[in-house]
Amino acid sequence: MKYFGTDGFRGQANRNLNMYHALKIGRFIGDYFSKNGKGKIVIGKDTRRSSYMFESALAAGITSSGSDAYLLHVTTTPSVSYAVRSDYFDCGVMITASHNPYYDNGIKLINSHGEKMDDEFLEKLETYIDSDIEDIDLAVDTNIGRTIDYTIGRNRYIAFLIQTVTKSFKGYKVGLDCANGASFTIAKSVFDALGAQTYVINDKPDGFNINVDSGSTHIKFLQKYVIDNKLDCGFAYDGDADRCIGVDHKGNVMDGDTILYICGKYLKEQDALETNTIVTTVMSNIGLYKALDRQGISYSKTPVGDKYVYQNMAENGHSLGGEQSGHIIFAKYANTGDGILTSLMMMEAMIENKTNFAALSRDLKIYPQVLENIRVKDKDKVLNDPKVVAICKKVEEDLGDSGRVLVRKSGTEPLLRVMVEAETDETAKEKTKEIVEVIKSTGLCD
Repeated sequence: MKYFGTDGFRGQANRNLNMYHALKIGRFIGDYFSKNGKGKIVIGKDTRRSSYMFESALAAGITSSGSDAYLLHVTTTPSVSYAVRSDYFDCGVMITASHNPYYDNGIKLINSHGEKMDDEFLEKLETYIDSDIEDIDLAVDTNIGRTIDYTIGRNRYIAFLIQTVTKSFKGYKVGLDCANGASFTIAKSVFDALGAQTYVINDKPDGFNINVDSGSTHIKFLQKYVIDNKLDCGFAYDGDADRCIGVDHKGNVMDGDTILYICGKYLKEQDALETNTIVTTVMSNIGLYKALDRQGISYSKTPVGDKYVYQNMAENGHSLGGEQSGHIIFAKYANTGDGILTSLMMMEAMIENKTNFAALSRDLKIYPQVLENIRVKDKDKVLNDPKVVAICKKVEEDLGDSGRVLVRKSGTEPLLRVMVEAETDETAKEKTKEIVEVIKSTGLCD
């Protein structure tokens, strides 16, 4: 794909992703879904300054091509997916660059099932982006579409989240870090409605402070906040709230692997872990796999990307899957990562077990993990170099059952990602260095 990667069309606003791109995307989807009557397309956005510009351009493109544009305004990616499914939209659009800085933005397309749009559709869209805008006729007279305020859709999503929970949160002090992003319109309302004493930070977006020293990628601020305010736990979201990272009452971080372990055990206890299997990516920690083995829970591994996690779940009937980064999918409720839903499921597990998160994760030992990116001229050539193959095999043998090696290609950059897990930081760093030195000795690095 030229424009669309695994998580939409990303780029710096008005540089490599500009308002003309948004207008043409709107023109294409507006025309595509108006073939059999007026199409219905719902749009959500995060809090970046440029999101408002892209929203206007998309809506203009959609309506000028004969479809109606429904505006959810500032909302989360999973809420767009929910709206598409529950209110029978033809397509959903989310304007966000997730955990990236404010000057980046992106456009995600969601199909009528609430899933990421298929590659065949995106290839046709990319062809149009590179063609003349006049290749699609302008709608005229009564065929011109409408732009409709659809704040009610966001309210329905809030109600949906509340209804997924069977326990009261009364008596629990919970911290929420909204990353100055999309969750600020939703998360506190949900936790308040469920009875929690809710403490919120980074919920005052100004268009430029999204993800700045906040949210799931800067968890140390929530750690300190939970400890200082003696909270029972805390949850941090990213810019569009499709991921969640937790903090227990001691300030310990609960990443996606820890969340999968706690929720996987809970679902198994409730006889709700379909196929007794959790779907992970290849980046999940060896400690998670060892802990799941002890619990008698099976696991499946996919390439990195929640897209691949969901595909595996859908094809095999699994009910839980996710990524170390905090994209967690609960198939009973959603077909995409949902940070707020994840935090609710975590609360249910804790309340049901009448304990705290530190106790629930006590049997999980996360192994130290070192990751280093190496810029190379030819990823496949380096990976197949006999010296590189040999050193990876040697390190794997040295580590045995007490560690793991993963050398993989970046999907978007000319990089190899070298990851080593071991029982100590020192060992992980030492073994990573051994592999990196051999890679650099091939003469194929930039």
